[in-house]
Amino acid sequence: MSPVFPFITCEQSLACFTLPCVFKERNMKKSHLIASCIAVASFVIFACNENKPGDGTDYLASHVDTTINPRDDFFQWANGAWLKANPIPASESNWGIGDMVQEEVYARLKQISEEAAASNAAEGTDQKKIGDFWATGMDSAKADQLGFSPLQKEIDMIRNTKTVADVVQVMSDLEPIGIGLFCSGVYVGQDARNSEKMALHLWQGGLGLPDRDYYFNTDAETKAIRDNYPAHIAKMLVLIGYAEADAKQLSEQVLKFETVLADSSRELEELRDPYANYNKMAVGEVTSKLTPSINWKSIYEQHGLKNVDSVIVGQPEFFTGLELQLKSTDIKVLQAYMHFHLVSTYAKTLSAAIDNENFSFYGVRLRGATEQRARWKRVLDSEEDAMGMVLGKLFVKEYFPEKTKQRYVQLVESIREVYAERIKALEWMSDTTKAKALDKLSKMSKKVGYPDKWKDYSALVVGRNSYCENVMNASRWQFNDMISKYGKPIDRTEWEMTPQTYNAYYNPSNNEIVLPAGIFMIPGLPDSTADDAVIYGYAGASTIGHEITHGFDDEGRNFDAAGNLVSWWTDSDAEHFKLRADVMVNQFSAFEPLPGKFINGEATLGENIADYGGILLGWDAFVKTEQYKKGEKIGGYTPAQRYFMGYALGWMMHQREEELARRLLTDVHSPAKWRVNGPFSNCQAFMDAFGVKQGDKMWRDEKDRVSIW
Repeated sequence: MSPVFPFITCEQSLACFTLPCVFKERNMKKSHLIASCIAVASFVIFACNENKPGDGTDYLASHVDTTINPRDDFFQWANGAWLKANPIPASESNWGIGDMVQEEVYARLKQISEEAAASNAAEGTDQKKIGDFWATGMDSAKADQLGFSPLQKEIDMIRNTKTVADVVQVMSDLEPIGIGLFCSGVYVGQDARNSEKMALHLWQGGLGLPDRDYYFNTDAETKAIRDNYPAHIAKMLVLIGYAEADAKQLSEQVLKFETVLADSSRELEELRDPYANYNKMAVGEVTSKLTPSINWKSIYEQHGLKNVDSVIVGQPEFFTGLELQLKSTDIKVLQAYMHFHLVSTYAKTLSAAIDNENFSFYGVRLRGATEQRARWKRVLDSEEDAMGMVLGKLFVKEYFPEKTKQRYVQLVESIREVYAERIKALEWMSDTTKAKALDKLSKMSKKVGYPDKWKDYSALVVGRNSYCENVMNASRWQFNDMISKYGKPIDRTEWEMTPQTYNAYYNPSNNEIVLPAGIFMIPGLPDSTADDAVIYGYAGASTIGHEITHGFDDEGRNFDAAGNLVSWWTDSDAEHFKLRADVMVNQFSAFEPLPGKFINGEATLGENIADYGGILLGWDAFVKTEQYKKGEKIGGYTPAQRYFMGYALGWMMHQREEELARRLLTDVHSPAKWRVNGPFSNCQAFMDAFGVKQGDKMWRDEKDRVSIW
């Protein structure tokens, strides 16, 4: 599993991060790593058959479960009819509005890829690269014929290791093809304390299970996953040539090795402290004090990084533990560990036997799916990872006109305006901190739809030798692109998500919100028929307001207007903020989505603050619209009611218990239901809109409500 850096804050995702980089993993909010929004006429998706535009059925009303009382469970009331009519497909671990959007995106990207593969495009062109990648990815017969041979060079490299020094060299050699062994390895990203400088970072990692808690939690489900893990490791090793007896014995040792790494790793909530996870050290000091077996200066030089003087270490104690493990672990176990992570990373590109075994553990056992997704969708996922910006350039040309972009540019400014009003009116914040908060808000930049400058992929080599080779080449290109940034001026025009991504993020080092075109899509609802209540709830609140609020959540508030990690609050204001945030921590820690499994209120705090802030900001902006002022009902609901229904629409999804259990351990976002009911129970405007009163389950006494922004 790739290491995760927690600081670029994504709207939805297991990847809701904020600092040195984004490792995207599709998240639960809309679709598969990682926000919400609205669609344009040309972005229309007719995937929801229950309410085609023009058939007289109101879009929001068609989703309502009238057997539920909205004052008791608003999420289920607003979305229940749709959830009942749309069960989770066998190939998925969750299903919701984002998946419906993704289905349309898939269809469009599939057409682009098929046309490219059938064309006679010239060598080196974007169309040729897309076509060749697609053709090799779809050739399952060739993948079966090749087996694991595309990895033979790397497998032999690992097999030939004899010393710890050899192992460290392999770790370095495999980094360019995306194999994260032991830790994050070489990563270049902005320096949190000097956002104008690109720095080297080291972060904990190296685990095959999703999170450190999987190695220690004693509940039956987690223990069963941990007990099944060695058998999966053994099967993967056998598939690349290990004898069964050796694989079985070594797999148990690999689990023990990873368990010690996990014990040295920080917990999810601890990774959210930007100060505690910023430890700048001289490169030589990292080696001498933390990892004498790893000469980081030599590794950096091997990758073309000359004159490196310092590195930012996220968790020094992890690297001390790693050093002890490298010295005390048998070389055969280290080889098995590296072989397993190598083949796991590339399983999707290899034979069906390897791919299916990988899916049986990570897809079935961990996430509850019962069958593989269609190969063409999985190939598109890989294509997206490999050259998503190449696809995006073609995607937005056809599907995201300038008129649409400008609509959401203006909505951002409406949300910014009401946030400034809220900051000015705060009673608990001093004028000194207010002035700096307003300055940060005014300087927060916005990226909407797609990049103004497209990345150059001319150096990316794609051919028709093998699917695995193309994915490797793409990883090398991405690694080299990252390395090339060291020592150069920051490119603040760069995007960390592709235009077709159904997600969004806030980057504190750039003090920017990034809203890809894909987030502005509602399945089955053309923009021309969507009333402002839907737009302001679905887009203004759960995406735009949410991302802006991330600049002022418990992590984002630590970065100033220029994107630097620095304390700009008075001590008194910081204490007031913490006391108010603690109310939210306690609220969410009391929610129990599964028997005996609670939300981690500390780990999810940033997202919960952003959700609530987004709702308040979207509402403040909406009450200024003509629709709200006129007060006319649509589909039987007032503008105020439709606003909150529009927000809930953004979280219209359900998931298997296995996936829910996984996310409760690994995700910094609360489950969808609680991202609606949780913040709404603190919102007086919601109470008024639906007549919520004491005794109703959605009621929360005013003295117990969260009050931050």
